[in-house]
Amino acid sequence: MRELPPPDLIFGGSHLMSIAREKLERCAATNVPVLLQGESGTGKDIFAKLLHFRSNRSSFPWVKVTCAAIPHSLIESELFGYEKGAFTGANTTKRGRVELAHEGTLFLDEVGSLDISVQAKLLQVLQDGSFMRVGAQDPRRVDTRIVCAANNDLRRQTEDGTFRLDFLFRINAVTIELPGLRQRTGDLPQLIDYFLDFYSNAYSLRPKPLSREILAMMHRYNWPGNIRQLENMVRSYVLIGSEEALVGELLPAAVNDIVPQIDLANPISLKEITKAARRDLEKEIILKVLQANGWSRQKTAKWLQISYRSLLYKLQESQFSALPIRPSRSRYVPPAPDNS
Repeated sequence: MRELPPPDLIFGGSHLMSIAREKLERCAATNVPVLLQGESGTGKDIFAKLLHFRSNRSSFPWVKVTCAAIPHSLIESELFGYEKGAFTGANTTKRGRVELAHEGTLFLDEVGSLDISVQAKLLQVLQDGSFMRVGAQDPRRVDTRIVCAANNDLRRQTEDGTFRLDFLFRINAVTIELPGLRQRTGDLPQLIDYFLDFYSNAYSLRPKPLSREILAMMHRYNWPGNIRQLENMVRSYVLIGSEEALVGELLPAAVNDIVPQIDLANPISLKEITKAARRDLEKEIILKVLQANGWSRQKTAKWLQISYRSLLYKLQESQFSALPIRPSRSRYVPPAPDNS
């Protein structure tokens, strides 16, 4: 199991994470089921491990099940195990993940993907610690703490009949909400430094520090993939050693900011609106790539895969008036002849 980051890095300094931290610290040492709720990539896996390591079960098994990754036809036997001869191919008895987590912690990631029938069997485990292997006649008992994680709305699933309400009540004795990275951008510098240091050591590489322009773009970015996306982005930078790939990934965030205001009180021209939107998008992209390249027109043209002349034309067309002035090259002027 990969070593966990320092607690101060995990929790950061945002108000929402301080609430999550307080809840975790209050319930970690108990045996109550915990539901971790948040978007994909917000660190639910790390929070689940913290709950295990800070409990009195830390010296016993930690068992993770990514529910969505196991086919529906196999999930019951994976969780509860099976007896020899229970079905074709069951040549031996196999213990399931629930049994393997005895006295430890069972972490059910993406719990919302479980079938109703499997939820019913897990509900029995939560109620009295009993379950039955597939093909068995007698129940077995287990003592395990169950921690669940979901990136979708489980209450809405109870309304459409894909999630049991009684099971939801059992797994969310305590619910910890994890905010998206866009809600805690103040933690970005620490997270970036951590991932840079981690992957630099892992790959024995020493990339240059990220430029101020890239860091500014990261603070403005929406981070749909949250911390996992940031980690992958920094890892790519360490391996490649160029900010070009980062610019390409960060730029699409500008699209939502440039849609023109449409006055529906009068007839509109789709062609003109689309043309204006494209012009504004090009302007935004060019400006960001110029910033990332230290305002070098030649590098910017190369990154955008257009000719230098095309870039100059677009700069003139977009009426960039606030671009930094590059120092002009001094021309050689021959000295005047000495007629004396």
